[in-house]
Amino acid sequence: MTCAEKARDWLCHTDAQVSAHYVLGPDGKVWQLVDETDRAWHAGAGAWGPVTDVNSRSIGIEISNTGSTPFAAKQMDALDTLVAGIMQRHAIPPERVIGHSDMAPGRKIDPGARFDWLRLARQGLAVWPEAQGDGDFTQNARRFGYTSDVPLDILLHSFRLRFRPYAAGPLDDTDRAIMANLAQRWPVAEI
Repeated sequence: MTCAEKARDWLCHTDAQVSAHYVLGPDGKVWQLVDETDRAWHAGAGAWGPVTDVNSRSIGIEISNTGSTPFAAKQMDALDTLVAGIMQRHAIPPERVIGHSDMAPGRKIDPGARFDWLRLARQGLAVWPEAQGDGDFTQNARRFGYTSDVPLDILLHSFRLRFRPYAAGPLDDTDRAIMANLAQRWPVAEI
């Protein structure tokens, strides 16, 4: 949605059958819609590593953005503070901070190519790999946490949304090296 308030209101409406713990507006306004100890319905079908019911094991943050525009500075500042607090309260390591596109490849594309994952990683709020390593891309993706139950092109697209947002073309050695580094440094699932 193009308006944070409309998105917030929709997430609070029973007809929506969807919710989130938090909504962040472009101006940095943060609305808490669901208590962190309660389940929200933001993730839907998807998985991360062995977790197949992501809604029951996560805190959902919806960030108001069209996906084609940069995220506002005030919004990112508010997100930094919010994520740091959530991680501290629940002892969440940075490698478990993921986007909807990570846990539902092909079905979800947010937060999108314009989201600054590197900014979060520099603050210890997410991870960022080096292009070092080799091996099977799909096996390493599964070891890092991605599902391998989708076609390679869909998996590659979700991976690139986060780690190589402006890369195009078929799977290449840089993709393989980055995924191998992720799997080596932050494995979540055994192959």
